[in-house]
Parts: sequence; C-alpha cells; structure tokens
Amino acid sequence: MESSSTATETARHSCLKLEIPSTNPLFVKGTWFDTHFDLSVTDGLRAWVCNATEEEVQERAAQWDQPVAEYIELAERYLGFQQPCSVYRFVDAGDDHKRLSWTFEKEGTKLEWRWKFQLAPDSQKITAGILDFLMDANISLSEEVVRKTQSLKKLKVEAEKCLEQSQRFTNEKMEFESEIYAKFLGVLNSKKAKLREHRDQLSKQGKASVDEEESTDKTESYDSGSDGKESEEEAAKNITSTSKDIPAGRGRGQKRAKRK
Repeated sequence: MESSSTATETARHSCLKLEIPSTNPLFVKGTWFDTHFDLSVTDGLRAWVCNATEEEVQERAAQWDQPVAEYIELAERYLGFQQPCSVYRFVDAGDDHKRLSWTFEKEGTKLEWRWKFQLAPDSQKITAGILDFLMDANISLSEEVVRKTQSLKKLKVEAEKCLEQSQRFTNEKMEFESEIYAKFLGVLNSKKAKLREHRDQLSKQGKASVDEEESTDKTESYDSGSDGKESEEEAAKNITSTSKDIPAGRGRGQKRAKRK
C-alpha cells in the first residue's frame, strides 16, 4: 500500500551542500512527498540514508503539535537550503550510525530537530546518485540560463524598438503641437487685429458724437448771446427816450420859476 501511494505522489527533490565547522562539506539530498520523505548524506567516501515513514512523520509532527504537511514543509526548508541562523550537526550515533540535527526558533524558543541515519549498503551508489542529480540540476540550470539569456536579448531588442517608437511618437507629438500652436497664434492674432479695428471704430464714433455735441452747445450759446444784445439795445433805446422826456419837463419848471 505504501509503495502504491508513493508512486502516485509527486516527489520534490532538493540537494544541499552543508558546511559544518571542523568537518568536510556534506551533500544532503532530499526526496519529499506529502506524508513522508527520504534523505541521503555523503561526504564523498561514505554515505548514510534515512527513510522517514508516514508513521514516523506523524509521530514527530504530533510531538511538536504540528500538522504533517507543516512539519514536512519546515524540514524541507532547512534541509533544502542552509539557513544562516540555524546550527547544523552531523555526529556519530554508534554502530556506524549518524545523527543529523538542526536548530530553529519558534515563538521565541530555540528548538532542535534530529533524525538518525544508517550507513548505506552501497555508499558508492548513493554518492553516484547524488552526483548524477547535481549534474542533471547543473545542466537544467545551464539550459535555463541560456533560455533566460535569449529571452533577455529578445526583451532588450523589444525594449530598443519600444524606445525608438516612443521617441518617434514624442517627435511627432512635438511637431503636431508646434503646428497647432502656430495655427492658434495665427487665429489669435487675427482676432486681436479685428478687436483693435472695432476698438478704433468705436473710438472714432465716440469722438464724432462728442464733436457734434460741442458744436450744438456753441450754436445755442451764440443764439442766447444775440438775444441778449438785442434786449440790451432795446433797453438802451428806452433809456434814451426817457432821458429826452425828462429834460423837457425840467425846462418847463424852470421857466415857471422865473415867471414868479
């Protein structure tokens, strides 16, 4: 039953170059499933393996009050990439066994997980398998780098085309704006000229009406002056006639006095 479920599960693979102080570098290869995982470690000469069954993973997860999926995800994180804040150890556990441990923090508390490895029946085969995996991963990464490089070159060409097109659009926009501004200035100047023409016409009409009013006022004042002169002449005549009458009366009175 376990083999059939393993066959249907999708496996994830990882390989970590583990550097531990005072020891040679180790290579830790992991094969991860949803409910269990397999680990193999080699120093280049010997190899050790650990097959964590579903029962063992469930038991460990229960001890840490974690779901199985979370437990496996955390183990894969620390054995897929060496975490700088974690302390790794690979020490003897007796009878050619080894114990791999690593530390991590949870809710401010430093914890340690440990798994026991047994010496592989065929260390050369395990080591060759790890090297083959690393070679395949290197080839895959190299091919991906080539694809990314080609894609980057295409993107660079497309970017240059877009930049050229953008520059062309900018130039066309500037030419269009210059043309529009020139037309607008022409229309604006024409409107200004018409406004000045209307203003001059209104100014001339206003000056003509003012001159006409002034001439009318002068004519009226001249007429009133003539009437005054005529009245003055008539008054003078009346005074003259009156003065003539007065002396005559006085002469008669004088004559009468002399008679007395």
